[in-house]
Amino acid sequence: MSMINYQKKGSIGIVELDDPAALNALTPKGLVDLRNALAACQDDDGVRVIILTGAGDKAFCAGANLKKTFPPAHSFAKGALSSKAVDAENGGYTRLMDLSDLGIWKPMIAAINGYCLGGGLELALQCDLRIASSGASFALPEVKVGSVPAVGGVQALIRAIAPAHAMKLALTGDRIDAETACSLGLVSDVYAPDALIDEALAIAQRIAANAPLAVQSVKKLALETSHLAPADYIAQSNATWGLLRDTTDRIEGRMAFAEKRKPKFTGH
Repeated sequence: MSMINYQKKGSIGIVELDDPAALNALTPKGLVDLRNALAACQDDDGVRVIILTGAGDKAFCAGANLKKTFPPAHSFAKGALSSKAVDAENGGYTRLMDLSDLGIWKPMIAAINGYCLGGGLELALQCDLRIASSGASFALPEVKVGSVPAVGGVQALIRAIAPAHAMKLALTGDRIDAETACSLGLVSDVYAPDALIDEALAIAQRIAANAPLAVQSVKKLALETSHLAPADYIAQSNATWGLLRDTTDRIEGRMAFAEKRKPKFTGH
């Protein structure tokens, strides 16, 4: 039985972590299913935006499922030198949480409805936008159990919010509520729990109304060039502008503007 639910609403793909009894905690199989669902969204031209959320009202994701992620029998070195798939078959799961190798250029919105802890926060930090219900809470609690965030959680948090606040959270393991997360910039908006998905869909639909190739290119530029020196990221931006210059959608956008109508983008 899959711990991932997937549905499409128009041009929006909704991927739901579905193990509410375990607070949607992560397992090797669940992570494989999650990766497969996200890859399918990227390859589906009918999907323009992805929403990631958790089933139920208690948790987005509470991190790793401690009952189903015991250390593998083989050494860490052996697992690290194996493929992700082989490592996962033998119980290694942390590498599966790194989504960067999937090449998901479509925007991802994390709709966070409850606990967003440890690996759950690391998943949310890999999304492009994060919104939360008023009952959501956030933490990287690994230091409390003698560990560290395994998938770049500390580094991603430092990039998401001011370093002083990021280090305070990472070093104390403290949990913060949704309003605090919003004030720090960890999430952009806080909504009533029963309005969260509708609001996520509304944001997704506004994004989906834009030219798909342009939207994905903006995300690609943000992820791949923001660390570069100005001369380099400007050059990459100009090259990407050139790639889009003659696309059907860019021409349609200019024609629609001139004709004072809404553009009809096709992703070409």
